[in-house]
Amino acid sequence: MAMEYESNNWIWEWMYNTPHLFGGLMLTAALLGFSTSYFGGIGNFPVSYAWSNLGFLLKKKREKRRVRVYMDGCFDLMHYGHANALRQAKALGDELVVGVVSDEEIIANKGPPILSMEERLALVSGLKWVDQVIANAPYAITEEFMNSLFNEHKIDYIIHGDDPCLLPDGSDAYALAKIAGRYKQIKRTEGVSSTDIGNSVSNYSTTYMHTGRILSSVNDNNGIGDNNSTLSKVDSGKRRQLQRGQLSQFLPTSRRIVQFSNGKGPGPNARIVYIDGAFDLFHAGHVEILKKARQLGDFLLVGIYPDCIVSEQRGMPYPVMHLLERTLSVLACRYVDEVIIGAPWEVTKDMITTFNISLVVHGTVAESNSSLPGETDPYAIPKSMGIFRLLESPKSITTSSVAQRIVTNHEVYMKRNAKKLQSEKKYYEEKAYVAGD
Repeated sequence: MAMEYESNNWIWEWMYNTPHLFGGLMLTAALLGFSTSYFGGIGNFPVSYAWSNLGFLLKKKREKRRVRVYMDGCFDLMHYGHANALRQAKALGDELVVGVVSDEEIIANKGPPILSMEERLALVSGLKWVDQVIANAPYAITEEFMNSLFNEHKIDYIIHGDDPCLLPDGSDAYALAKIAGRYKQIKRTEGVSSTDIGNSVSNYSTTYMHTGRILSSVNDNNGIGDNNSTLSKVDSGKRRQLQRGQLSQFLPTSRRIVQFSNGKGPGPNARIVYIDGAFDLFHAGHVEILKKARQLGDFLLVGIYPDCIVSEQRGMPYPVMHLLERTLSVLACRYVDEVIIGAPWEVTKDMITTFNISLVVHGTVAESNSSLPGETDPYAIPKSMGIFRLLESPKSITTSSVAQRIVTNHEVYMKRNAKKLQSEKKYYEEKAYVAGD
């Protein structure tokens, strides 16, 4: 951690900001002291003292206080857009502090969140660019909270995207930060837009970008994640049509993948742990099992199934996120060192040899622990080699349970709006009746 200094001390500020000028003055004073001392003058100024102080000041310059930036959000249904926003925010400073908005504030400004505060904190804390998390942050930057950020948390700048963030009264949620001159802006992630949201949930923010895909494909709640559901039995042509309809507008690039990657390979004697899965609708359960897997070795390699395998194993409407979206979500996790994009269903001997895998692990909580009829155990080879371990999953949450929450929340949202519309209709009808009298 870098050493801090008091910015209100003008003497130190001058020395830090003009090191060459101050160094010159110190050298001149040192030489003058040497000459007056040599000739017996008054004001003896030792050379060693001057040089030691100059070295101390140069060291202080190098240890200048790190810039701390703050960004907040609901982070409900964490996706690559959130991760990329926080990546950009971190690039504007040295340390990133993230505020996670409270459930109460989300309900008041948007609607009920899909994920709990604990789950949202796990997701945000699991991102590689996040240094500190503040729970139960307010939706709007109030003067009291802004002063707390500046004084208690030593925040230099408050960051937000270039998309407007308006309060219910139409005012700017970041107005005070802008007035204070402590506001910086980042670009919205390309391809992440409200067009991904169904018209029925258009009042929700881009946090709910995946809900439209689920709601457009799921006709009944009992069909979610069930291979025997009506949706999973549709013919292949119809299924492809549904899949095309639920694709996002996200345009992946190699540059984006590089930005999310660690860019480092394992050491020569590293213990490499391998875990695979769909990692669809990346959630707190994924973060926790990846954390547990990483603790078993020096390097965590994650295999991400291609869309066709996920669809075959779990039926429609999965995967909700396509392969490269899921890849970015996994790469953003701080516990992940490398990924295999489009990993095979079975862990082969060739894979184990090629990637020098020391241990293959799998969680106890999954969408389905049983293979389809006629299929072999995907972990048969690592089991025969004695390098397979079943990990107790820290959380019971799954992609299907998250999808179920989305459907349930949508129903509550629709019922609430229906009651609101009925009340408004009754009010205006009564008002019209009185006016007619």
